[in-house]
Amino acid sequence: MKSKQSFWQRIGLHDFFLKKEAEQIDATPSGLTPNDVYRYIIEKFKTSISELSFADRIVFYHEYIICLNPEDYKLFMENKKGIFGIIVHESLKQMYNLLKEYRGLGKTVEPSASRWIFRFVSAPEYSRGDISFIGKLLPDSAPSAQTAENLRVTFIPRQTGIAQTFDINPDILKDFHFYSDGYYEVPYREDLVFDERQIKTTPGAAAPTQTPVRNALARFETIVPDKEFAGKKIEYFMQADEIVVSGKEETNDLANFFRIPSDWVNTPHLRIRFNRDENKFYLASFGEKTVLNEKEVSRSDEANPQWTELPFNSRILLNGIVGVNIFKP
Repeated sequence: MKSKQSFWQRIGLHDFFLKKEAEQIDATPSGLTPNDVYRYIIEKFKTSISELSFADRIVFYHEYIICLNPEDYKLFMENKKGIFGIIVHESLKQMYNLLKEYRGLGKTVEPSASRWIFRFVSAPEYSRGDISFIGKLLPDSAPSAQTAENLRVTFIPRQTGIAQTFDINPDILKDFHFYSDGYYEVPYREDLVFDERQIKTTPGAAAPTQTPVRNALARFETIVPDKEFAGKKIEYFMQADEIVVSGKEETNDLANFFRIPSDWVNTPHLRIRFNRDENKFYLASFGEKTVLNEKEVSRSDEANPQWTELPFNSRILLNGIVGVNIFKP
């Protein structure tokens, strides 16, 4: 039995509407999956070998900065909590397998640095699905001559899916948002056998914390990247109506000073105030750069602070490196 054609089929517009509908679906921005990020890292590892190796020596990047759209990054951190660590785990397993193959072929496989670094960051101008990569050969050293050199960045825009590689000035990194939660450091294994216990990641590192304080107004939590405090969580309980968040050079040891022992924090950097009439917290920034919940806070003068509301469960990023969270006590 012949099926009856619809009016739109008879006048030839049926396929037209189907095509338009498909175009609209295809135009919908899609985010990245863990497999997308994993495959991208492995691809860049292989590319680094092909671009850097010479003679019988296998050379490869040791630091991988992977930049995502802020919304993609947020989904990874909130809905897929811990997935970045698993991606690093699987990436290193595959990297070591590839290096073993080269060594089996008689190639010289020796590290250029003593560790692997993986940093997952975001950039506000990126669209959903965009991903880019910056590789570094020597994460352990940063001589002045090297800082003037350009970096190579490979960017895959969602619209085309075609990789584009550019030389960029290191100053462009100031536009990226670096999160301590997205930093992973792993010692290099000369035996090329991956040991998952060696992954050092700021959220998972256990460290002694303060005993909860009675009648505290708020609890602040931070993990600093400086070597002597690597992996140690620092807590501060706010009891005074106003406190100062300051850096490593702070000499004041009063109870209302929250000293963060890091060179990345200005002295002072923040003033935080609790307004009892409104039952709200407010923040004023004096540091070089402060980002509150992915929005930059204007820098103000200490004599004339400009206040911004600070809700509980907010994330404060100091100079793009040190993250501070505020919670209920």
